[in-house]
Amino acid sequence: MEDGFFIIGVFVFMFILWLATGGPTHPLSFAGPVLHTTISSGGNARYNGSGAFRVSYFPSTNKKQSTPRASNEQIEQKISQVSRQVHELSNGVSNAVLFGTPSPYKGEVFLNHFVWGAGSSNPNREYVVLHVSSDAPHSVDISGWSLESGTTGKKAIIPKGTEVPRSGIINAGAPIIISPGDKAIISSGQSPIGASFEENVCTGYLAQYQSFYPQLPRICPTPESELRKFYRPQPYSRDLACITKVQNIQRCTLVGTIPQGLTTSCSTLLTTYMNYNGCTNAHEHDMGFLGDTWRVYLGRTNNMWRARYETVKLLDAHGKTVDMFSY
Repeated sequence: MEDGFFIIGVFVFMFILWLATGGPTHPLSFAGPVLHTTISSGGNARYNGSGAFRVSYFPSTNKKQSTPRASNEQIEQKISQVSRQVHELSNGVSNAVLFGTPSPYKGEVFLNHFVWGAGSSNPNREYVVLHVSSDAPHSVDISGWSLESGTTGKKAIIPKGTEVPRSGIINAGAPIIISPGDKAIISSGQSPIGASFEENVCTGYLAQYQSFYPQLPRICPTPESELRKFYRPQPYSRDLACITKVQNIQRCTLVGTIPQGLTTSCSTLLTTYMNYNGCTNAHEHDMGFLGDTWRVYLGRTNNMWRARYETVKLLDAHGKTVDMFSY
């Protein structure tokens, strides 16, 4: 019995001691049992026999990954983009088929992608412009080449021409040679002088009584310069009447009727030098006499090109495509 009271006394003493040291406010009162473990960087949690465990943590591989969903607008944009690409590819294939076999001159010779006066009732007003690149390695003979409508099938051969024609005669034909950097205005109609030709410093005289499209440049030598150079016998300064007459003549203008009262020297000057043939004979060998433009005529009596929905093809002498454009 005394032993029982002793044991009860011990517990009461410990309870009183616990209350004296903080009792229920002591942190240890709420702490659960502590398990001391050692967690390695990649191992499993295992008890090591000395009160420690090794723990490895592997993240779950079963967690679902959320993937963003494209909006309807994004899907429509993608479909539209693909449709455009398919359309462009289809057009590219169609153009390649229409273009045909490329010519070795492709890139060296090309057209202005425009037809002036297309569909005109006057074929002389209808023309295209051909260029030879300034980077071309050599001059190009375009006689025997052709222009063709990819829409109607109309075709015209580029003829021969005369580099320096003479007025009033039938000019012999020769290959039309276009130098690098030069061009050819190719009219559908017939030549006003009966031949294709290269512009020169005297061709402005040809436009006085004939129509050219586009107009020929009026760059003839001035009447005053012709007076100073060709009046015979010199000095021309003694012939005041001739000086007055010449000063009233416009450049590239033929004097049709020689006024009375002029000296023989003045009359000879006007009739010999101030017209196309006389100007050409006097200046043909001058530096810079020839221009950089040929006037080429296909000789048609009706138009070559449609006003709308047309495809223009330039073919070399072997039928290979040099250039093509549509409008």
